[in-house]
Amino acid sequence: MTRLNGSALRLTIFVGENDRWHHRPLFTEIVHRAHAAGLAGASVFKGIEGFGASSLIHTTRLLSLSEDLPVAIVIVDTAERVRGFLPQLDELVGEGLVMLDEVEVHRYTGRERQRKEPEA
Repeated sequence: MTRLNGSALRLTIFVGENDRWHHRPLFTEIVHRAHAAGLAGASVFKGIEGFGASSLIHTTRLLSLSEDLPVAIVIVDTAERVRGFLPQLDELVGEGLVMLDEVEVHRYTGRERQRKEPEA
């Protein structure tokens, strides 16, 4: 299990929910690659409204329903590990925004995995 405490980097990637990587949602590909790279964790958040470099507003409001809402993927780990992951994002993210923020991790704990009792 990755230990994370103190200074860290937060990597936030904004893409569209319809962005794809080889017929798979781009956000899914990023999360799976972050997991394979051994990063501490990744979460995906779906926006309800936003615009980016294209200046097109995407929204969930009924009268202007969008099928390409903004999605944010957030990853926090040590600076070294996050920066080591950036070349993969250069390959994956054609359109979007990739940001780095210095953060301080106060607490990082996971759930205990339950061990399966042997059957008698």
